[in-house]
Amino acid sequence: MTVPVRRLWAAVLCGYLAFGAALQALPTYVPERYGGGALASGTAVGIAFLATALGRPFAGWLADGGWSRPVVLLGGALTAAGGVGQLVAPNLAVLLIARLVMGAGEAALFSAALPWVLAGTRVAQRGRVAGWFGLSMWGGLAGGPVIASLVGEWVWWTIVGLAGLSMVLVLSTRADPARAEPLVRIRRIRDLVPVGVPLPGATIGLAAYCYGTIAALLVLRLRDDGIGADGYALAVFAAAFLVVRFAGSPLVDRYGGRAVAAWTVTIEVVALTGLALADAAVTALVFTGLAGLGLALIYPSCVSMTLDRVRGLRPGVSMGVMTSFWDLGVMAAGPLGGLVAEQLGFPAAFFVAAGTGTACVLVCLVFLRPRPATSPR
Repeated sequence: MTVPVRRLWAAVLCGYLAFGAALQALPTYVPERYGGGALASGTAVGIAFLATALGRPFAGWLADGGWSRPVVLLGGALTAAGGVGQLVAPNLAVLLIARLVMGAGEAALFSAALPWVLAGTRVAQRGRVAGWFGLSMWGGLAGGPVIASLVGEWVWWTIVGLAGLSMVLVLSTRADPARAEPLVRIRRIRDLVPVGVPLPGATIGLAAYCYGTIAALLVLRLRDDGIGADGYALAVFAAAFLVVRFAGSPLVDRYGGRAVAAWTVTIEVVALTGLALADAAVTALVFTGLAGLGLALIYPSCVSMTLDRVRGLRPGVSMGVMTSFWDLGVMAAGPLGGLVAEQLGFPAAFFVAAGTGTACVLVCLVFLRPRPATSPR
């Protein structure tokens, strides 16, 4: 049965454009409407990733059992509901609930769509296809802030419209994916966390803290410290990210996920250190672009390492759990980075993120040595 890959790619892209647009809007929307500083804004940005992290393994589990289509459709609906909730929230507490709803929607969208796509892919091509399909998610996260900057005060209605378009695209698919195997009963943690996933997960989680710091605090750092360029810095990050992602993905197949992750995250450490020290708009934009370069290949690198270690078995759960580590890293960066920024200043928050990136490189070099994969039991 033919898998509607292009429509699924577009559906996930629309959902994550909505999610990325919210990331751009929240750092200023929260203080202006509800009060509070970096801690409140960082929490609003990061809390959605908690729901995303918790939801991904279950979305992947349902998808592996043949329930991709309804779960992807639910993801679009939850994303739209979360956008409406953020638009009309009367206080910060309700806004945070709406953020959780949107985060759950993003988990369902991607983590159920990816196994649907992989079900129609030869095993030998699954790593490459997973990396390509991941562009729908990362392209949305990178392009969403650009859309938010362009539409201005209409950002929340745009978010709702993008989520609605995602639902329409899924509804236009006529057939459910074929159910390849029955749902695995969840009796223990290993049923949701296959052997071979935690180390690549830790790698992407530590790198995610770097991204979360940029998403939650870069705009505030440039604005509050009088550097400037706060209106389009995330667009520069997005442009560098997307260019390197398109052009550099073959490097993962050529040199391996471990080597590419170690080298590129080293570049990210340099970029975050530069952002901590920057005192002019041009300097800040150069290091922002470098930060986009440094994070562009971490996802395909970790996809490659994960699939190698689990031998492509139960791809929905494996990819869902691995990507959940990313969500947890971004979630932690919002409130923790905001707290450090309020207590010690924005440069300190970026130095902490650089330290986290250094830990990511060490995990790659010390713990992720090539070894035969162990099949889930």
